[in-house]
Amino acid sequence: MKTLRYRIVPVTAFQQNCTVLWCAETGKAVVVDPGGEVDKILQVVAETGISPEQILLTHGHLDHVGGSVELAERLGLDIVGPQQADRVWLEALPQQSQMFGAPLVASFLPTRWLSAGDSVRFGQVQLQVYHCPGHTPGHLVFFEPASRLALVGDVLFAGSIGRTDFPMGNHQQLLRSIKEQLWPLGFDVAFIPGHGAMSTFGEERRNNPFVAD
Repeated sequence: MKTLRYRIVPVTAFQQNCTVLWCAETGKAVVVDPGGEVDKILQVVAETGISPEQILLTHGHLDHVGGSVELAERLGLDIVGPQQADRVWLEALPQQSQMFGAPLVASFLPTRWLSAGDSVRFGQVQLQVYHCPGHTPGHLVFFEPASRLALVGDVLFAGSIGRTDFPMGNHQQLLRSIKEQLWPLGFDVAFIPGHGAMSTFGEERRNNPFVAD
């Protein structure tokens, strides 16, 4: 039996992939990128009977963090990540809300920032932390080696890559992050992107027009 289980919960008009990850042996869990619709996320927690221990953020864009504070308050959780270079995005959440015509989300800072080389543990699961800037300067990717699963936020998508036309985006940096940080993890790694369908690094190396070998 695999130790790591997960449920993808698309939330808000952005259809952002919030992911609930848990340890099958202990029921300990994390919620990655709760972008909104907190009741929908809590329903998955109730259905699975798991015990969330923390909230993890890949980056500071509104559609990935919009429900973080509400979820943290309702479950008594710490907010962990992203990398500190995304502080400016978290501080600008009211302006992001206005820009996208979304309900106001107040600025906040996490309980703890994460950096490259850190790890996050829940139950018997340990996620490795990679710093993959380009879409945002403080973007993180979480990787679980035993199950060959990565949560890549808006770095990489099935058939595409993250946008770099937002402030502080950098196209060349994003390409470097994908090729130097993600590809070495292996062709067989499956990934959950911030939006849309799952894929594998091998599939993207073969067919993704932006980053194919």
